[in-house]
Amino acid sequence: MSTNYQDSYLKVFSLNSNPKLAQEIVDSIGVEMGKCSVKHFKDGEIQINIEESIRGCDVFIVQSTCNPVNEHLMELLIMIDALKRASARTINIVMPYYGYARQDRKARSREPITSKLVADLLETAGADRVVTLDLHAAQIQGFFNVPIDHLVGVPTLSDYFLEKELDDIVVVSPDHGGVTRARQMADRLHAPIAIIDKRRPEPNVAEVMNIVGDVEGKTAILIDDIIDTAGTITLAANAMVENGAKAVYACCTHPVLSGPAIERIENSKIKECVVTNTIPLGDNLGTDKIIQLSVGELIGESIKRVHEHRSISTLFD
Repeated sequence: MSTNYQDSYLKVFSLNSNPKLAQEIVDSIGVEMGKCSVKHFKDGEIQINIEESIRGCDVFIVQSTCNPVNEHLMELLIMIDALKRASARTINIVMPYYGYARQDRKARSREPITSKLVADLLETAGADRVVTLDLHAAQIQGFFNVPIDHLVGVPTLSDYFLEKELDDIVVVSPDHGGVTRARQMADRLHAPIAIIDKRRPEPNVAEVMNIVGDVEGKTAILIDDIIDTAGTITLAANAMVENGAKAVYACCTHPVLSGPAIERIENSKIKECVVTNTIPLGDNLGTDKIIQLSVGELIGESIKRVHEHRSISTLFD
């Protein structure tokens, strides 16, 4: 099979959640963006039209389920249905940010497991594969009965800090659940780790308890998968400074940044907050502290490898 033949049967479409990242992805692959339109009826119903033939093609849909989450999820489900009815060979969901991932278990009685529900919806609609980054909980991969390629943002974030040539680094996990992620970054930066021992009395409310590890006189890098209201990360940063850290950086893969998040980051002890573009940010954030890195090439390379039936495990290195 020649390269030209493969490329002619590779189609990448973007819906409305993150068109800028989708454009970076197709530019890195070297293909044109697929042609489709997303319109609305007067009552808000979504209408999608695919404006080119995709019969027999491997189709990839780029769509993060970020705010407005339900609108973007519904767009994706309708697009999957349209592709299935248009005879796509495979339908591959590229979901840089997987919404509802935080509802991955029953923490209380009579709660839903919504991340499993979303997986069921995608499969029932007709998805053949999912490509995503840094799921909130790795076990979400088990909610799918189709292949899922779980990319990681740690290499991209680590490379940024390596280029800054910081000294006396300690990588800090803001909770026990993020220790594996912190260890991965620490290995890349050849640094020790520390852990914030905290409890969360209710969603989006965190209380710092203790710091496990030595941060005194060090440059602390806090790493998390998601920064939502920034309560956890800013409390952790303040705790680092109170315990003698000389500088504090923060980083995450998914900048949800809802509610007071940007104001909290701006007014915190955080020197820089480094994020990726799995979720788009507005042009006027009101702060210079937030640095956004692109994962377009990473996702583009994974798409090429999936299309060419090659391993993507080397992308984790």
